[in-house]
Amino acid sequence: MARAATPAIAALLTAGVPHEVLRYHHDPRAESFGDEAVAQLAESAGVSPEQVFKTLVIAVPTGLAVAVLPVPYKLSLKAAAAALGAARAEMADPAAAERSTGYVVGGISPLGQRKPLSTVVDDSVLAWDRVLCSAGKRGLQVALAPADLVGLTGAVTADILAP
Repeated sequence: MARAATPAIAALLTAGVPHEVLRYHHDPRAESFGDEAVAQLAESAGVSPEQVFKTLVIAVPTGLAVAVLPVPYKLSLKAAAAALGAARAEMADPAAAERSTGYVVGGISPLGQRKPLSTVVDDSVLAWDRVLCSAGKRGLQVALAPADLVGLTGAVTADILAP
């Protein structure tokens, strides 16, 4: 078997999870990686922007954690902290996020992280038959069933969108 392109894809293959890898052209000048993925994939992959999920690494008092939410929305740090049983949360330092996950910012996947982190996925994920998230590299997304995303990450689901 050929070597998987990223640890996220390897995790999906190892778990036997049905998925589809979607590639798009990543512009190194892009400032919003999620918006870039939505712009390039929403029409070609036949998905709504709300089906494309971004992965944000946050810092909680016990260390780092992950929040996964639809690209068009902003994260409620308070709601994410509460869902993870933490008193508070803030955005993690990008270098710390990269060291912990093994991925670069803009390509951080909730799957196949170097050190699995506590994860919360916005509960809107449950409304879809498939969602997209980073496959672990800029310009690479993976489509999978929401239950597989939640199951493989050991995530809790909660409303973590900012009002």
